[in-house]
Amino acid sequence: MSKRLKTVPKFSSEAAERTFWEKNDSTEYLDWKKAQVAVLPNLKPSTQTISLRLPQHLLDSIKAAANARDVPYQSLIKVWLQEKLQGS
Repeated sequence: MSKRLKTVPKFSSEAAERTFWEKNDSTEYLDWKKAQVAVLPNLKPSTQTISLRLPQHLLDSIKAAANARDVPYQSLIKVWLQEKLQGS
């Protein structure tokens, strides 16, 4: 038997929508079994490529730390930079 879904309300702002979904279970409003993958071909990446020169020994240490955590070293650098910025 199919569960009766609630109607998703209209939101006055993105903040109101965010607050709503933080407090409510989406499975009461949406049938996730019918969900489809969205394809957004015109979406621009939100990252920018930079060039960063590091001493070889430092890069080797970062790569070793990333390998120990089983993550790409670029991702580890991003995590460390974000942690440092949030700690300031």
